[in-house]
Order: sequence, then structure tokens, then C-alpha cells
Amino acid sequence: IDLAQAYLQMEIDEKSKKFLTINCQKGLYQYNRLVFGIASAPALWHTAMDQVLQGIPGAQCYLDDIIVTEKDDTDHMEYKVIVATGNLEYSGTSNYVYLTLVGENGESERTLLDNPGLDLYRNTADEYIVRSSVSLGRVLLVRLEKQKYFVEDNWFCDYVKVTPPGGEVTQTFPCYCWLVGNIKVEVRDGKARRLCDEILPQELAHRKAQLQERQKTFRWQAWATGIPKCIDAKSEADLPQDVRFANEKRCDFERSLQYALIELSLKRLAIWFGRSWKDLDDFKQIFWKLKSDISEYIMEHWKEDWFFGHQFLNGSNPRMIQRCRTLPSNFPVSGDMVQAFLSSKTTLDKELKAGNIYLVDYAIMDGLPGNEIRGKKQYIAAPLCLLYEHPDNGLIPIAIQLLTPHFKYTLEINCRARTQLISDNGIFKLVTSTGGDGLLVLAQREYKLLTYRSLQPHYDFIDRGVTKLNKYFYREHSLMLWDAIEKFVSGIVSLYYDNDSEVVQDSELQAWIKEVVQEGFENIPHFGLPNELKNKQELITLLSVVIFTSTAQHAATNNGQFDFCSWVPNTPCTMRQPPPTDKDSVTMDLIMNTLPDVSQSCVEMAITWHLGRPQPDAIPLAQYEEQYFTEPAAQKVLENFRQDLKGIEEEIQKKTKGFQPPYHYLCPSNIENSITI
Repeated sequence: IDLAQAYLQMEIDEKSKKFLTINCQKGLYQYNRLVFGIASAPALWHTAMDQVLQGIPGAQCYLDDIIVTEKDDTDHMEYKVIVATGNLEYSGTSNYVYLTLVGENGESERTLLDNPGLDLYRNTADEYIVRSSVSLGRVLLVRLEKQKYFVEDNWFCDYVKVTPPGGEVTQTFPCYCWLVGNIKVEVRDGKARRLCDEILPQELAHRKAQLQERQKTFRWQAWATGIPKCIDAKSEADLPQDVRFANEKRCDFERSLQYALIELSLKRLAIWFGRSWKDLDDFKQIFWKLKSDISEYIMEHWKEDWFFGHQFLNGSNPRMIQRCRTLPSNFPVSGDMVQAFLSSKTTLDKELKAGNIYLVDYAIMDGLPGNEIRGKKQYIAAPLCLLYEHPDNGLIPIAIQLLTPHFKYTLEINCRARTQLISDNGIFKLVTSTGGDGLLVLAQREYKLLTYRSLQPHYDFIDRGVTKLNKYFYREHSLMLWDAIEKFVSGIVSLYYDNDSEVVQDSELQAWIKEVVQEGFENIPHFGLPNELKNKQELITLLSVVIFTSTAQHAATNNGQFDFCSWVPNTPCTMRQPPPTDKDSVTMDLIMNTLPDVSQSCVEMAITWHLGRPQPDAIPLAQYEEQYFTEPAAQKVLENFRQDLKGIEEEIQKKTKGFQPPYHYLCPSNIENSITI
């Protein structure tokens, strides 16, 4: 019916309103939707008219073509759908969003998500009715389509819940992704399925398409020889939106380092390039607002032998220490040289045989090309340190040797690290002695030593001979966390794999591990990761290694950076003079001219605060905001995991109570769910 340039008075009964769509010169107009129509701006005239005519039987509207009518709803099934928009900044959208249910027996109507008032707004869950002319059976997929209106407005969808007619069991379809541009996505329900569990062609086709799309999106790239491959992205801007920092985190990340440097610049310190500190106490000048209780404790005790040993056990690098049975050939230490440090009635040989002597060997640093900062060469030491577990004094150093080297030098955070920290123009190049070429050589050497076995903590402690070392809180806490993580992973895996043969026969799983080994670890074939999974336990171990490394292990090495490194004399970022060759030549002037200058010290403090501080958006281990597993059995396994972590937290607090400095880096509440910094 062409009604252009005409007024029509008509009365619509309530049932008919549900199925009446009118195309007018101001846009599509539906009675059962927001009075603004599909979009607010073109339909403002309708709003004014509706308000004027409110309560009058019949309606007088400015109409064009009536394009959809139906006599009644007796042939339609109504599905209640709840669509949740995320809580991230800018999650909501003003664009058109359509939803279609894909079931065993067909598809529903393509439905515009448009309720009266604001919908698809940040941190809201909106309810809609989706109609279908047939019973869909089990809903397999939810198809979401976003179309641009006027300006592009991305949308982050958390999940969709679907309740069929009759109020049967509600299905949850986790989405947790950004819809960017004119895009169509299909999401599955939260019940995990293996490839062999898929029977219906719709599910198989979706699974194949999803895998192919992810393979196009996430590609391998060789960054350097001798280094595992990384994601193909020159910078964080090349990453997919779903794996990039949320806007709040991006702003915080980029501003926090600037804040630290501004604080130090206000003290006129960060601009003193090349100027040495006068004495060790002068380093206290950079402690202003950026400090912690532990960093201040370290500032007072860093010279003490017991604390020197403590750092190798519970500092920011607790995996270097190993039991020493025989002295290295390049470490000419005699019993007479260290006798004064040993307890009475014992000798170095006796203590070596008893297993009470430990070694920290930084041979990996020997020969690294040193950096050049503002035209001045920087120097690197490759020290050996012998430590003795004294029955009364704990772990103490008994001999240190410095080897003089040659002169030279987890996805978005890794991209930023490659482009902003260790690149040619990165921060490390500006202030660290290993910046530039030295960092690459160091990484290549480390990956020659790193093995899959060493990432499993119980094997790591056995291989380093430190299973009985006292007050090694990192070891004790790591093993508790590993056991809890492995139990959690085992529980989840056992829900979907009944036996070893099901793991072997899972073609997707086997193709995944094969690609990881052949592509990701192509440059380090000695790493030892199997290229096929032969049983459930191998799968459980692999997943446990991934989770432990990206949570607990990262917390152990990252969270204490500021505490242990902000007091610059304790962990200087560079050496401006070569290591001394004899003790007699060491003077305080030499020490002060070797330690980082004022400007370098400020940058070291700022960057360790920036990287080691608690993140404002931190999500603790096992506190999953995104619920991908929706089955009750999986939720039960997760809840048990949380209870195990709660018990670990209580035990750690109890065992370390009163110990100084406290070791809380591996308290589950301090461990993030992933590597975010």
C-alpha cells in the first residue's frame, strides 16, 4: 500500500502490533520496538507525534509503505533471549545488531535487537523475543550480525542465553568477543565437545570455519634465530581486537611509566645524564612516592650476608641456585679461603659431600656484547657465587668471582616488550648494559638451556638439587600451586576424555600439538616438547605447564621486581666501568663510578615500578570473569580449584607469618590469571 505523503488513521490490536513493520520516510517503524524506531535520529518526528497522540484511540502517523503484516501468531514459536553486553569501556553499541537462532530443525527469524529505551548498553543484559515458524529443536548456534549505522561503533558481547517455548532448560552461549565493523559471528553453547562428538552438519561446518578463521588471524612469525616463533604482528596495533588491551588497561599501561618519570623529573633527577651519585646514601633520593614496605626493608638490609642468600631463594629470580657437588674448574676456591665462613669442625670438602654448598653461575652472561649508552661503553659481569647453608645463619655467600666479558653489549605484552623494551629504541637500550645486541644473544643462550622438563617445578627442583634447602619459600609455594593446578586440569580433562585412546584419536588436539612443536619451537628442537600426545597424563601435564608458567611462575619473577630492584645498588641495571680484577683496587669512588648514573637509576626505578606494581585491573588466579565452561560438572571442578587455592593462601600466610621480608608473591590472591604485564 503506497501511503506516501498521506495521513492514515488506523487502530492496531495488541497481537497485530507484534508483527507490523511500517516503512516511512523517516525510517522503519515498529509498534513493538523503541518508539524512536531502529535508529533514534531519523525517527524523532515519530516520537513527538506519539507523545501528542498518546491515549487517543487509533493513531495518526506519517506513513509510507506497509511492508510486513501477519494475521496472528498461532504459527510461531517464541524463544526468550537474553543478550549481555560486556563491562569493558566502550562495550555498548548504537549500531544495528541482528540475532538468528540456528537449531537442529531450521533457523528462527532474523531479529533486530531493539527494545524501548537504551539497550546493548555497557554492562547490561537485555531480553528479547525471537520467533520461529518451526520448533528449532536443540539450538546449535546463535548468529549475531552487526551493521554500521552512521558511525562505526564496536560492540563487546559477553554471552547470549536462550530459553525455548515452555521454559525448558536455558542454554548459555559464551561469546566474549568484539564485533568490529559489518560482521557476522556464530557462537556455540558452553558445553565443550571434541571433534568426534560433533554429529550434525551445522556443527561440523561451524567448527571447520572457526578453525580456518583463527588460523588466518593467528599466524607464526620468526623473530630471531634460536628463539621460539611468535605471533605475526609488528606491533600491538596489528593484533586482533579480542587479544588487545582493554581501553582502561591500555591507558594505565601507557601512563604509569610516564607518571613515574614525571615524579622523578620533578625532583630534577631524571635529567642528570652521566652524573654519578656521590655515595650510596644518595640513592635514597629517588624514593619519594614510588616505594613499598619491602623495598624500604631491602634498602636497609641489602649489605647483609643472610639477605644476599635470601634473594637467590625468594627474590625475583629464584631459579638460578643449584646444589654444588664439585667446584667448577673456572672457580679457583680453596678450603682455606672460605674456612672462616664455615661452622666450626667442618671443611669445604665435607660440606660439598654433605650437600650444603650451593652455586649460582651466571656463565650465560660471559661474552655478551655490551651496550653503548650516549657514546659510552657499558660493561657486563658474569659472576659465580658459592653459598653455604650455615646451620645457624642460613644461606650465606662464601665466595664470589667476577668474569670479565667482551665489551659490547605472554600476546600484546610480548609485542610491546619486543617493540618498547628490547627493541633498538627501547628502554633497555637506553639504560641497561645488556641492551641492544646483548639481549638477543642472552635470549638465544637461555633457550639453548631451557627444556620442557625444567618448566615442571618438581623436576626443576630435583635437577637443581634444592629439594631440601631450608626457607626456600618459592619452592614450597610453587609445589603447592602446581599440585592444585594439575588437580584442576585433571578434573577438566577427565570430563571430556575417558581414556588414553580418546586423546590419541582426537585429530584436532594432535594437529595442534604438532603445529606448536614444528612451528613454534622449530628453532629450539632440543626443548623436549612431544609432538604427539599419547595419553591423558601427557595432555594434563602440558596444560598444567602452560597454566603454571603463565600464572604462578610469572608472579614469582615479576611481582617482586620493584621490591628488589628499586634500590639500585642491590640490582644495578648497568655497569659503567669494567669489573675489578682484584679486591685491593676497589675504592668507593670506583664503585660510585661503576653504578648507574642518576638518570639511569631513575629510569630503572620507574620501569621496575611500571612492570612490577599490582595491576589495577588484575584478575586473580581461578577468578574467571568469562565463563566458557557452563556445564555444572565443569563448574564444580572450578569451585574445587578455588577452594584448594583458598587453603593454599591460608597455609602460606600461616607459615610465613612474622618472617622478614615477607614472601607473598605466590599467594593465590597475588597471582594474576594470565600474563598481563
